Amino acid sequence: MNEIIIFGNAYQHDGVQQVIALLEYLRSKGVKVAVERDYLDYLTHGQGNNSGWKSFAPEEVPHADMALSLGGDGTFLEAVMWVSRQGMPILGINMGHLGYLTAGRVDEASQIIDDVLEGRYRIEERTMLQVTCDQVEISHPWALNEVAILRHDTSSMLDMQTRLRSHELTTYRGDGLIVSTPTGSTAYNLSVGGPVLEPTTSCLVLSPISPHSLTMRPLVVRDDSEIVVRTHSRADHYEVSIDGEVTLCPTGSTLTIARAPYCARVVQRQSNNFASTLRQKLLWGVNR
Repeated sequence: MNEIIIFGNAYQHDGVQQVIALLEYLRSKGVKVAVERDYLDYLTHGQGNNSGWKSFAPEEVPHADMALSLGGDGTFLEAVMWVSRQGMPILGINMGHLGYLTAGRVDEASQIIDDVLEGRYRIEERTMLQVTCDQVEISHPWALNEVAILRHDTSSMLDMQTRLRSHELTTYRGDGLIVSTPTGSTAYNLSVGGPVLEPTTSCLVLSPISPHSLTMRPLVVRDDSEIVVRTHSRADHYEVSIDGEVTLCPTGSTLTIARAPYCARVVQRQSNNFASTLRQKLLWGVNR
């Protein structure tokens, strides 16, 4: 492990010294480090160019052996968008609240780095989604968690005519529809009653939001399924949320949602496993 690039955000105000200490620790281990430009400016109070650390723009990600995300799940999802197309593995260290996607907490950072440098880790390949609209160009069309079709500025329900692998499936009527990956099954999908999936399984979930029919239930399909949705509403537009990034699409337009041509390569410590993550981060089976 010779080179690591680092992403972060400016919301964890109490963690700056911990991050600086982590950068110094990586340097002491002989690892070359480059920090995303805006994050480095934040860490160095605008003195990024004079800090002694290399920086990079996210749209020009340099070659590295691994990416390191310092923050919560939002930071991790944003970093994934920049590095996954290169096949670069990404490690998350949590500096936020839940940090479901991360491998450990910031107070464990030195031990996590030691594990990585000594090869005590594994890489999980996670399905990602790609979405296109026939009437609007979507600037960031890739999702690790989910694509959600949502109402915009109206209380009127949406009619979402849906085809699965070129065959008519149904017309979902309600507040929206979530197409989730297994990784995203514990995010928005879970909040609307969708199933929890092991993140490395090869499937997708369609979960309606406040459906207008009791027969509409979450549906698990193969992850090579192309899902085509034509949305109608009384409003002029509806929202498409792609891992939280919202695009407005005109009513009557068609979305095509399919597995992306690449996956996210998520770094996990050998001691981490799906069952323990459910217990520790989702309090699985805990009685309060």
